[in-house]
Amino acid sequence: MPSETLWEIARAEVEKRGSNGSEGNGVETGEKSVFFIGSKNGGKTTIILRCLDRDEPPKPTLALEYTYGRRAKGHNIPKDIAHFWELGGGTSLLDLISIPITSDTLRTFSIVLVLDLSKPNDLWPTMENLLQATKLHVDKVMMKLGKKNAKAVSEMRQKIWSNMQKDHPDRELIDPFPIPLVIIGSKYDIFQDFDSEKRKVICKTLRFVAHYYGASLMFTSKSEALLLKIRGVINQLAFGIDKSKSTCVDQNKPLFVTAGLDSLSQIAQKWKQPRYHSTGSPPVPDNDIGKFHAHSPMELWKKVYEKLFPPKSVNTLKDVKDPARDPQYAESEVDEMRIQKDQELEQYKRSSSKSWKQIELGS
Repeated sequence: MPSETLWEIARAEVEKRGSNGSEGNGVETGEKSVFFIGSKNGGKTTIILRCLDRDEPPKPTLALEYTYGRRAKGHNIPKDIAHFWELGGGTSLLDLISIPITSDTLRTFSIVLVLDLSKPNDLWPTMENLLQATKLHVDKVMMKLGKKNAKAVSEMRQKIWSNMQKDHPDRELIDPFPIPLVIIGSKYDIFQDFDSEKRKVICKTLRFVAHYYGASLMFTSKSEALLLKIRGVINQLAFGIDKSKSTCVDQNKPLFVTAGLDSLSQIAQKWKQPRYHSTGSPPVPDNDIGKFHAHSPMELWKKVYEKLFPPKSVNTLKDVKDPARDPQYAESEVDEMRIQKDQELEQYKRSSSKSWKQIELGS
């Protein structure tokens, strides 16, 4: 009988672990994945480097990048491994979201959404586009996984709901994200100089979004103290280290709210709108609330927020640099061939255009 290959041995070991009640039952394993998405130039790479203790200047993320980290658990015990994925380009490369999130990785996957607080007009569309695209793909993967392992999917859903107490008054009003989600507001050092009313609206809005999705929310900047707090949260996602229970909802300080510890009534405080406290109404006077036609609380908050911070109608695709023309990746032979092929393509387009015009004239 021929000897087993290394691949066959590894495969047998994975199947053995599954049958022993670790991965096969949806229980946490020693490998987890954290996917960073968010604003372009929002500081995602900086946060990842800080979490991995890498003292190097961050480079722009062109598309989808991967790195990993290890953490020792004890003598002669295999190290935990954390897979870090980062999506570049803001909202321009949504198709790439499907690459790291698969039925094999979903049970140990977390999302970190980094939003640039210094650009409030881009904040809502960035958040909405990225979360919608991610949730759509995760739902598809969960459906696929559910056909093979319904128990694992059931346990995932129970785990998400476990962040919120059973007697929490908002249990029937929220819709938790299907996998763990952390929202980070970056560049707080710029944001803290904003007008007080603008800061209040942004803080309240992000608290509502985070609470609605069952997510944790925190602000950070280049401050070492804030980065250490963020590092603790990311380590919890990546390695299962103790979860922080601290909370700060003071708009004059960096927000830090752990999932499940906020409430719609607290978010709506000081808006002087007692009638809407139970559903967490946005900052609109009672007599103006009816002017915003919305089908859901999320849509209402969006309309109110975008009235104060109108989204810029800019094609995000135009803002993405072509990596093939980036000087740091210059290759003389490849670049010469690229120029030649570009010229051939343009010539083909012109000749094809003429052919189509002749066909149209002939008809």
